Amino acid sequence: MIIRDLFSPSQPSINYESKGFVSYEEIAPDHLLQEYIYCYWRLRTIRKLDHDFTYRVVSDGCVDILLELSKPEDIYITGFSSNYLQYSLGHEFDYVGVRFLPTGFPLLFNLPASELTNNFFSLGEILPDLSKDIANTISPNKHLYEYKETFDRHFMSGLSKNDLVVEPDPRVMKAMIEILKSGGNKDINALDTGLSGRQLRRRFQFYFGDSPKTFSQVVRFQNILKAKPSLESLKQNRIFYDLGYYDQAHFIKEFKNFYGVTPSKAFGRTD
Repeated sequence: MIIRDLFSPSQPSINYESKGFVSYEEIAPDHLLQEYIYCYWRLRTIRKLDHDFTYRVVSDGCVDILLELSKPEDIYITGFSSNYLQYSLGHEFDYVGVRFLPTGFPLLFNLPASELTNNFFSLGEILPDLSKDIANTISPNKHLYEYKETFDRHFMSGLSKNDLVVEPDPRVMKAMIEILKSGGNKDINALDTGLSGRQLRRRFQFYFGDSPKTFSQVVRFQNILKAKPSLESLKQNRIFYDLGYYDQAHFIKEFKNFYGVTPSKAFGRTD
């Protein structure tokens, strides 16, 4: 069983005020890459906006590679973020990106995920050859499936060479699967891996970029996004007990850290 079978990282939908002006799409990679990559994505303006567009990125446990199609030489990589981030993208933009599943990037490139955590780098600093290859083959004004084909070729090439790809540590994968199956509510001390707490944390740093506890929190948060609780359930304080939080204050604090606003504000808007 691979991570993707149990985990579908999501980002909040485009702000309702921008519908019809901003488009977001996702497409899955080649099946041979789906152990590593969740999706390729595109975020773009359909027409020029009257004001700068602010995009909120919530914590999803993933590593992303991204570039603005008007400047394909400027390619960036972002690691797992332990809190939400906001970017001002201007009045017009056309971004494409690669979203790696938790464990996907370090497995594919044998680089510790912890080196990217809470950071934003030029891809050329991390993987100069890949950065150059992408810049030389990406051009604007194509469909997302055409960018998929380009990205697939690059990552399949690396996979076939097998000079960087790492075999996953079955003990870490087992721990992640247990956490995912529990919805993020597994007692970390009860994980049956044969590793000490310190060893497990060290390996999670390599594969995920942070601790097993943080991974559990992100899984639980992402499950909230998937559940899309109603305002009524939030008002009646049912949802946080169902999701394993011990009190409402804890639920709201953790959610706000990962999302940037309270649960009621996040789920209270109507189209």
